[in-house]
Amino acid sequence: MATSTSFKPITHVIFDLDGLLLDTETIYFKAITEVTARYGKVYTPEIKAKTMGKTGKDASQTVIDALDLPLTPEEATKLLEPIYSELFQNINFMPGALRLLDHLKKHSIPMAIATSSSEFSFNVKIVKHKEVFETDKYFHHIVKAAVDPDIKHGKPHPDTFLVCARRFNPPADPSLVLVFEDSTNGVKGAIAAGMQCVQVPDPMILPWNDAEPTLSIPSLNDFKPELFGLPPFED
Repeated sequence: MATSTSFKPITHVIFDLDGLLLDTETIYFKAITEVTARYGKVYTPEIKAKTMGKTGKDASQTVIDALDLPLTPEEATKLLEPIYSELFQNINFMPGALRLLDHLKKHSIPMAIATSSSEFSFNVKIVKHKEVFETDKYFHHIVKAAVDPDIKHGKPHPDTFLVCARRFNPPADPSLVLVFEDSTNGVKGAIAAGMQCVQVPDPMILPWNDAEPTLSIPSLNDFKPELFGLPPFED
């Protein structure tokens, strides 16, 4: 883990969505477990660690390869989407997420989201929180890697974050961007993009977390903005 002396001031913030802002990872695990069980296979936390942060197609291929499932990614998606539609109706924010968003907004820090979600997945997940994600209340823009024509390679490649940084107005210097991620693939992508990255890792994947973030914290509630040249929380 980096020491506080190695942190650099930042001007822009990019957030992941799943498992970082929204509490979706347990739902993903439940849905994929249900599908793999139909084929007598067990979806494990170790496989989950490899899928997190990837686009739906890439994540499905990872599971299919790991468990030797007789499916294509497209077939897996068709099996998963009805389950997601049911389970994603009542998603809540992760601890500390809204507090951090409100704080950064108060101090006029430009923010964006860089998610691997498809349009379908994104729309289902935000159904309870449209005022947060479908307006400019917090975010300058939202990048959905699974359907963005400018992103050729999803996380752990840097494309998602570099495209997201370029879409700020004016574009953000990657070295001045701070990324918040939960997945190892997301952290690797952010670091490869030349950005600093705070990881809030999913406890389920800790034994397989081989990412090297700038900083790792157990919860967004533990983040200290002043470490990165931002105004501190007042409470």
